Amino acid sequence: MISKVFTSIPLGFDGCIIEVECAITQGLPRFDIVGMADKTVSEARQRVRSAIKNAGLKWPDSHITINLAPAELAKGGIFFDVPIAIAILIASGQLLAADARGRIFTGELALDGSVRPVRGIINILETGKTSGYREFFIPEDNLAQSTLIDGISVFGFSSLMGLILILKGQKVVENNHKHVVKNNKTVVNDIFLCDIRGQNFAKKALMVAIAGRHNLILSGPPGAGKTMLARAAIGLMPELSDEEIIEITKIYSLAENSTEIIRSRPFRSPHHTSTIISLIGGGNNLVPGEISLAHLGVLYLDELPEYPRAMLESLRQPLEDKKISISRANARYTYPADFMLLATMNPCPCGYLGDKTHECKCKNFEIQRYKSKLSGPLLDRIDLRINVERTNSKDLCTNVLLTDDERLEQQSVVKNNITDAITRQHSRYHDTTTYNANLSSSQIVRLIELAPSAKATLDQASERLNLSARSYFKLIKVARTIADLDKSGIVKSTHILEALAYRMIL
Repeated sequence: MISKVFTSIPLGFDGCIIEVECAITQGLPRFDIVGMADKTVSEARQRVRSAIKNAGLKWPDSHITINLAPAELAKGGIFFDVPIAIAILIASGQLLAADARGRIFTGELALDGSVRPVRGIINILETGKTSGYREFFIPEDNLAQSTLIDGISVFGFSSLMGLILILKGQKVVENNHKHVVKNNKTVVNDIFLCDIRGQNFAKKALMVAIAGRHNLILSGPPGAGKTMLARAAIGLMPELSDEEIIEITKIYSLAENSTEIIRSRPFRSPHHTSTIISLIGGGNNLVPGEISLAHLGVLYLDELPEYPRAMLESLRQPLEDKKISISRANARYTYPADFMLLATMNPCPCGYLGDKTHECKCKNFEIQRYKSKLSGPLLDRIDLRINVERTNSKDLCTNVLLTDDERLEQQSVVKNNITDAITRQHSRYHDTTTYNANLSSSQIVRLIELAPSAKATLDQASERLNLSARSYFKLIKVARTIADLDKSGIVKSTHILEALAYRMIL
């Protein structure tokens, strides 16, 4: 007898329906799995055999052949354990074919018959839903994330025997799926903008960067407050929408086997000793990297010149395209990477170049070698580059300490101003995913209105500074964000001048 059971597996940021066929024939006891399965899938033979026996069910003492179709697609992971077990039980007559018809199964089996969660559950559900399936049987630990997908019925189980009882109708399990509406709880952040003494210029630059989703570099001596400014950024970003929650949770489920719903914007800070693969993604399973885990949030690179140049150059394409394509000989996956780059650096190796209180001891060639890791094309993709000077020691204790309520109130005022600026952008572009930083040159010409004085100032600055075409348009985009924060319908000359102030030559 031949049985067929269907499952779904993640492939990159999408997925694929897999047909699990089982044939039980006469012959010496043997268990074969075919269909371009890797070692992880092949090892399912031991897990499935032990789980079926420990569930009190009969293991067929015959020749068992499992085929995973389409055969030309390379398959890996532990998604096939439960579907293989169900296919064997149907082929051996212990379950009816009708019990699995029109349903998707997934899950990893333990030797005792219990079930462990799988990664990429949102990919699995979305792929099945798109293919017309409406009933899904998944591990109980994956139920939380499944509530993000509406229009389907999801049933959780904790063991193979529990699943068998459900399919036979001997155990009634309600549809555990209830579509979740996002929780607008404010992101908990230890650092508020008002906690940073002085640095008004850097604070405004940070607000502009967040409001327009611009990339930002903070350069300054050690102890100037660069890291505090960077870590304050995540608390100023707007709350996630339902669609954004699904996207972020989907990525974390793929990369980190997370089973929880991600409700806050990510803040990723990979160390400079990280590998390129960990940053952009890839590896044997082509999993998302840090730039994808920072999707819709912040990628924070501390001491930017300390990162290998090859790693920094690998950021150029995702900074421009907002996605990363990873290619191998037998696969090509694309992951989203729409992050805001927030980087800090010292002006020189010792960190005190230009500092009024410390003498720089670096040689000229050391300074040039230090800065040479940041190529022109990379810097051209960073909209705001500012210098953060050391705060005067007299100003550190002059501000009156604020209560928690006062801190929260001041933070809310700044955050609301940023949110209002973002709302103006979405309204102007008729798209909730488009920010000023995402505009193409043609969109800038069509959608951004410059006052005559602003156009004259821009042309004059372009000629004197010898700006590239990319820098020219980025200057307009930054000025447009400043105008949005200023509640101005057109870009004025003052906005262009302020945008120029945020383009320090590193």
